[in-house]
Amino acid sequence: MRKTAGVTLIEVLIAITLLSLLSVAMLFAMRIGLTTFSKTNAKLMENRRVAGAQRILLEEIDGIVPVMAPCTGTSPNLDGQQPSARFIGFFQGEPEAMRLVSTFSLQQGWRGAPQILEFAVIPGEGGRGVRLVVNEVPYTGPPSAGRYCLGFGLDAVNGAIAPQFAPVLAGPQSFVLADRLAFCRFSYLAPGPQPGLPAVWAARWSTPGWPRGVRVEMAPLEPDQTRLQPIAVTAPVRLLRSPGVPYAD
Repeated sequence: MRKTAGVTLIEVLIAITLLSLLSVAMLFAMRIGLTTFSKTNAKLMENRRVAGAQRILLEEIDGIVPVMAPCTGTSPNLDGQQPSARFIGFFQGEPEAMRLVSTFSLQQGWRGAPQILEFAVIPGEGGRGVRLVVNEVPYTGPPSAGRYCLGFGLDAVNGAIAPQFAPVLAGPQSFVLADRLAFCRFSYLAPGPQPGLPAVWAARWSTPGWPRGVRVEMAPLEPDQTRLQPIAVTAPVRLLRSPGVPYAD
């Protein structure tokens, strides 16, 4: 009888076993690669988010518009009389809140209409740390900004009469610029206390007009050396328009 060429059952089982081991090894290699890619992509996205937030802050402050807004207010003057219309340099600067008019928009960049920007530091998710948010309200003219002025009162810092603004509140439409922060605070560059003295940083803006610069100090809630960390953003205030001149745009 002639022998027929072929394979035995043992050889088939060995081949299937080797193929299975090779398939499992390939699956593990792919899983490790995909996990590494996902972690790397998450870190890159986080770094881009931090860098983007810092860039947005610089752009928004750089686009500040020196608006002179009428402040009629809802609270009486110090003499008990209802206040009459009085124009103020529209800028609200507090340690954890800031309100201004800017030509930079989150949605349209430099191409959009001016916006009233409201920055606020609010508690983070679950009460852990804080987050920095911003509201955008369309600016339609000086009266749209003046409605945030509640009247005038004595400033607690220098004892001078200064405009009192409505508090900045976060809402569903607020955009989160930075999250999971240990702290976030604003400070404002004010002229020196006397002529010839250097400018100083103040935690609250209580001087008529606009500051020379704005600084936003931030620190991460959980520092991670492998990721880009939020740092202090310092932006000069350049007034490229005349406060008393109406502009068509």
